[in-house]
Amino acid sequence: MKKKGLLVVLFFGGIMVTSGFGLQSMMLPAENDNPEITITGTPADNFPDEQRAQFCGSSNAKSTNYVREFSIPTLCTNPLAIVTDYDGNVWFTQTNTGKIAKFDPITEKFTEYDNPSWPKGGRSMMWGIDYSPDGSVWFTDEAYDSVWKFSTITEKYDRLSFPSDGNSLPQRLQVDGSQIIINDFTGNKLTFLDFAQSGDDVNYLSIPSPIDDSVTADFAIDGNDNVWFTNWLFQQGGVLVKFDQNAYRNIAENPDEKFQPLLDFIEVYELPRELLTPNGSVVSNDGTIWLADTTSSSFFSFDPLTEQFIQYVTADPMLSAYGNQTGIVKSPISRPYWIESDDAGRIIFNSQTANNISVMDPTSQSLVEYHVPSKNPHWADCDPGTGVMLNDCGLAQIFDFTIDGEKIWFTEWVENNIGVVDTSVPLPFEIQLDADTLILTPGETKNLNFIVSPNSQKDMFNISLVLSTTHEFLNVNPVDNSKSIIAYLDAPNPIHTTISASEDAIPGTYKILLGAQSSDVAISKFVTVTIE
Repeated sequence: MKKKGLLVVLFFGGIMVTSGFGLQSMMLPAENDNPEITITGTPADNFPDEQRAQFCGSSNAKSTNYVREFSIPTLCTNPLAIVTDYDGNVWFTQTNTGKIAKFDPITEKFTEYDNPSWPKGGRSMMWGIDYSPDGSVWFTDEAYDSVWKFSTITEKYDRLSFPSDGNSLPQRLQVDGSQIIINDFTGNKLTFLDFAQSGDDVNYLSIPSPIDDSVTADFAIDGNDNVWFTNWLFQQGGVLVKFDQNAYRNIAENPDEKFQPLLDFIEVYELPRELLTPNGSVVSNDGTIWLADTTSSSFFSFDPLTEQFIQYVTADPMLSAYGNQTGIVKSPISRPYWIESDDAGRIIFNSQTANNISVMDPTSQSLVEYHVPSKNPHWADCDPGTGVMLNDCGLAQIFDFTIDGEKIWFTEWVENNIGVVDTSVPLPFEIQLDADTLILTPGETKNLNFIVSPNSQKDMFNISLVLSTTHEFLNVNPVDNSKSIIAYLDAPNPIHTTISASEDAIPGTYKILLGAQSSDVAISKFVTVTIE
């Protein structure tokens, strides 16, 4: 367990810190050799008293007009991976109990299923989960190098060993037809498991990644069954990999075929230098690859036809997400984590250090970021002595989500809640751009205006502007009488901005985000800026 804890710390050490503000490790024991532990008979007993507020949270469910939370009955379960079944039931893993749990959205009741094979006091980050047509919930377990199957029919668990060379971390998991695909984050491979086979033996097919000593992150499958995934080295960049699994299997599983090296079945695309930690990946309906960068406020699209990457940006995190009581946070970032696509072609991702679930529409080039109300102050720069700020400061550690129609279900790892975003709820205001494209030359400045218009009669106060760029050589600023905050929004409010490119601006296509945000939601649109 200690080995696994260290691996997790290495993983999180680079991507789970707000700018300039280090977080405590997630899975290592307390530094105190003899910590005080008050026995409660709950999973909280896995943590010493001094760490329970940090890891167990308040379990107080909160709501906004767009987000509703539900408190898990058992204390300190640390919910993580989450999926829905065909009936709309929500299933999720509990990293502090080894259990699978179900939430029925109709009755609003939780059911937690004891795992008799789980060791007492065991903890594991269970990052991957999916539901198969036979009524099974499959999930990964990094602490014990395992893949688990829970039958929703018999309510029994089966544990399958994951192929490991001692340095594996089975992470994301996806059911694809009769097989299961898993990325081995630190084992540097993709693994394919055939769960339709008969007998006790499990057949694995493991594909080594093209870059040695790198990590193999999340993967996605396109319409031709190609598997796309990223390989990267911490703070050194990496590649996007396209793997032709069908062609490879035809050779690998046919003894009469002539051996061909792995490189014959992959195509490799160098990642942009700005993209350092591409954790999440998804292929949208039109074949575009989308990647989430967890060391910035950016996410990226990749067009396989043009081989062009385009960088997008989120709104800056709300002050309540990072606190900044000490003033040490100079450049807060949102850290997009996992990324998925829904049936309507929208791109959904969780912004970990902004405490948001975000929805991007590539067609309208709009971005809606839903602020999750629960926050744990022990995961940000929140000063317990300030009282008022502490009540609305911190992160719930929203580490996973799943899409069910217009609902987005998510887990709060350190607040012991699950929640749901209802994207069908009408938004409180809208953004209208004067223009959605702009052409600049290095050193040039142009005006671009937009309007923030209320959609309801509800009073809205202190609406702050969203003015975000992807590169330092691009700047956007309000001008004239415009301010960074709209004190009271009761009528269409014009915002006048200047957009400028510095003399050292690099020619290319870029995205600027313009909009506004309230305490509950940020609504913005992207402007495409071409620097010639």
